[in-house]
Amino acid sequence: MGAAVDILAITGPIYGAIWLGYWATRRGLFAPSDMQVFGKFTLNLALPALLFNALSQRSVSEILNPSYLLAYALGALLVIGGGLFWARQVQGHSLSFGSMMAMGMSCPNSGFVGYPIMLLSFGPVAGVALALNMVVENLLMIPLLLAVADSQGGPPGQWKRVLWQTGKNLAQNPMIWGIVGGFLFSLSGWAMPAPLGRTVNLFAQASAALSLFVIGGSLVGLQVSGLQTTVAQIVMGKLFISPLVMWGVVTWVVPVEDPALRSAVLLTGALPMLGIFTILSQRHGHGAISAAASLVTTVLSFFTLSAWLWVLQHGLL
Repeated sequence: MGAAVDILAITGPIYGAIWLGYWATRRGLFAPSDMQVFGKFTLNLALPALLFNALSQRSVSEILNPSYLLAYALGALLVIGGGLFWARQVQGHSLSFGSMMAMGMSCPNSGFVGYPIMLLSFGPVAGVALALNMVVENLLMIPLLLAVADSQGGPPGQWKRVLWQTGKNLAQNPMIWGIVGGFLFSLSGWAMPAPLGRTVNLFAQASAALSLFVIGGSLVGLQVSGLQTTVAQIVMGKLFISPLVMWGVVTWVVPVEDPALRSAVLLTGALPMLGIFTILSQRHGHGAISAAASLVTTVLSFFTLSAWLWVLQHGLL
């Protein structure tokens, strides 16, 4: 009973904030378009400040964890490969549809959902795990999946232009700036002036609650009817297969020695899909199915994440 209460003390506030965002938007206190504004604030200011804070206040040896990066990257690539194989060879879907399914199964919502849960579960190491996740997701997973999707039906060499454009977008991504700036500050050994440090900290503290509120508000109006079979496959891949693959990787292939980081990479595999999943899928006409999958996965993840946290707390993985 005590363990269940402890887990609800972690997941309850997280999904309570998501429900509040849904309720406030459904009641008309905020328009669905407001969630886009809040999301831009979180992605462009709050999360970069959080990443900078998490990295600049630690030594490089604490931050740069090659085993975590390799374990997460390998696990993600295995899920992506399995998702593409299932969609293409078993279900007979197009390459772009398969890429959408693989993205839904593999790419987690590390910033909006993962960080708040890890912060309550593992403490300050959550910021380091978030930064490491962002490196793998933004430099490997998302560019690879976009290149696969855009390679279908285009002229030869289109994937190279896709990767080039992705690289340009990364160079303009404030979260990448936050990661790079935090690393440089850590290497330099500088101390931030107190007024600047407090300002960055104010924006960093805004990230957790606002990101969860945005997730809830973004769920308003999404429909699932007529899409149940594909949605069920994506949900199964994201909430069950992905964390099991991560567990297999860190257990037998790339051990992660730090217990908190090991739990963080396992929990990352069990998170619902990234917040911009639907936006990225709309480019190829898969917006409806990706939105439905995002809705179902986010709702069900309250129960599955609670179960994974219970398993981790009892040392069963």
